[in-house]
Amino acid sequence: MLPSALACLGAPDDTDRLGLALDVDHVCVLLVDGLGATALAAHPDAAPFLSSLPAGSMTSGFPSTTATSLTTLGTGLPPGEHGIIGYLTRLPEQERLFNTLRWQLNGEGPKVDPLTAFPPERIQPRPTVFERAKAAGITAVQVAPGYQDGSGLTRAGWRGGGFRPTFSVGDLVDGALQALTSAPKTLIYTYHSELDTTGHVRGPASRAWRFELANVDRIAAELAARLPARSALIVTADHGMVELVDRIDFDTHPHLSEGVITLGGEPRARHVYTVDGATAEVADTWRGVLGNDFLVRTRVEAIAAGWFGPQVSDESAYRIGDLVVVARGDGGVVRTGAEPLQSMMVGHHGSLTAAELLVPLRIHRG
Repeated sequence: MLPSALACLGAPDDTDRLGLALDVDHVCVLLVDGLGATALAAHPDAAPFLSSLPAGSMTSGFPSTTATSLTTLGTGLPPGEHGIIGYLTRLPEQERLFNTLRWQLNGEGPKVDPLTAFPPERIQPRPTVFERAKAAGITAVQVAPGYQDGSGLTRAGWRGGGFRPTFSVGDLVDGALQALTSAPKTLIYTYHSELDTTGHVRGPASRAWRFELANVDRIAAELAARLPARSALIVTADHGMVELVDRIDFDTHPHLSEGVITLGGEPRARHVYTVDGATAEVADTWRGVLGNDFLVRTRVEAIAAGWFGPQVSDESAYRIGDLVVVARGDGGVVRTGAEPLQSMMVGHHGSLTAAELLVPLRIHRG
């Protein structure tokens, strides 16, 4: 989507692949973490402004999780090329899995400086949209909570532009508007997280979630009402969410751990790393235990199916599980011992369902 926005702003090396057809000098992208297109469409009363805009959507890509989707948005590339292929993933010569959202090794072990040991520019070496914007003479600014400034994920997917920290919702709106008019041509990316947090804790079908959606709608409406001339506001998301009903516990099940070295990903999109030579046997076991509510695919099968994009680099392929296991219904593979907080969450995402994959593409022109 952002390469299309760059093309509309006049970047010579990008094309408007989405057909945005925006004749503008300024673009503000509001990323609402956890706002699925199907959920937005189901609650027009909670979001009257967003619902008044032309209804559009796009797919976030697989896995439908924040670290992967934000890197896809920030690079314009699928995960098979940018390499952030899931929430917890394998890296060479590391016994512990790597958490791509927090940019740290998972679990207990020797302390390391993750930004030094795992340079984001090495983990994700492809040029970002912000770097391409700078080369084209377009000012790019990220407007987001201060903890994201210089973080591993920001450096991996959003390096090359400016950063304005936000301290409240009002500060987000004001900061985005100030950044939008800071240069003749601007691309502003601003991030809002509370809807995702509410969905995880209370569930995307809860009243609390609908109240938070109303707050999101007001943010978008305030931005739209104050856009300068020749500007556009694009509201989108990184993924949707579903409520988890059927929880299969890897940590207590008598058979799921047989032949498994470690379990990556997250409950609805697991990367299963197996003992050498055991992949086929583990696949049979998992299919027998999980049944038709889950898809169990080998790495080769998942890549061939295009789950990670049309091209998958050797480094990205190494990070993908020997098996990739995704939920088709309302279940997930949790770890009550190793991941107690995540296992208790009501709302989850990561899989291939429309509720998780489809995200809104709502545009308002100033």
